[in-house]
Amino acid sequence: MMASETIIRVENFTAAYGNTVIIDDIDFTVQRGEIFVILGGSGCGKSTLLKHMIGLYKPATGHIYIEDQDISTASGRTRQKLLSRIGVMYQSGALFGSMTLLQNVRLPLEEFTNLPDEAMDLICRMKLSLVGLAGTEGRMPSELSGGMQKRAAIARAMALDPPILFLDEPSAGLDPVTSAEIDRLILDLRASLGMTFVIVTHELASIYTVADRIIMLDKTTKKILAEGDPRTLRDTSENERVRQFFLRQAETTSQT
Repeated sequence: MMASETIIRVENFTAAYGNTVIIDDIDFTVQRGEIFVILGGSGCGKSTLLKHMIGLYKPATGHIYIEDQDISTASGRTRQKLLSRIGVMYQSGALFGSMTLLQNVRLPLEEFTNLPDEAMDLICRMKLSLVGLAGTEGRMPSELSGGMQKRAAIARAMALDPPILFLDEPSAGLDPVTSAEIDRLILDLRASLGMTFVIVTHELASIYTVADRIIMLDKTTKKILAEGDPRTLRDTSENERVRQFFLRQAETTSQT
C-alpha cells in the first residue's frame, strides 16, 4: 500500500531502565493507512518500544509524535485527547473476566465520553459486529475461544474510532487457522476503515500476510537492524542475520 502522510514520527528515541539502555537513538515514521510491524529477536525491545509509543513510559531521550503531538510530553486534556486517538490490544487480550463483552468494550467510552447508555451499548454492538462477534455482547470472556478473545480485545480498542491501532502479538497462542483469520480481520479493517496499524509480532506467516513495512530491532546494537518490505529483506538483504530471521535459520557460529 502506498501512503504519503506521516501519522507517527519517532525521533532520536532512546529507551532505558535506569542505566540500562534497551533501544539507542532510533528514528522511523509510520504512514497513515499503513500496516507497520515491529519485530526482532527476544529481548530486543519490541514491547518496550510499543509501551513508549502508547504513552505508558517516557523516553530517556527523544520524541514520539502521534499526529504531530508528542505523546511523551503531552499532559492534561491534550494528553487525554491524544490517547483517545489510539487503540491498544494487549498480548493476552486483557479482557476483564468478571465483565461481559459489552461491558469490556464500553470501558473506553465510559472513560472518554459522556454518551448516554443506549448510545454506548449501540456502539459496542457495532464494534463487536465489525470483528465478527455479532450477538456475543452478553457472553463472558471465559466462554470464548482464544481467537474470539483477541477479536473482542480489538473491538474494545476500536471503541472510540481511533485512527491508529496498536496490536501486541495478536497471533500469540493461536493455531495457524485462527491466526490467519486475525490477519484477514486486520486487512479488512484497514480496507474498510482506513486504519493505521502498528503491530508487534514475530509470526512470520502473519508478517508476510499483513505487513506493508517493518523495522527489525537488534538486541546487540540496540539499533534498527533493518527496515522495509519483509519479502524484499528476506530475498535481498546483505545482512546475514536479517536473512536468517526471515528464513528461520539458526545463527551460525565459527568454531576454532
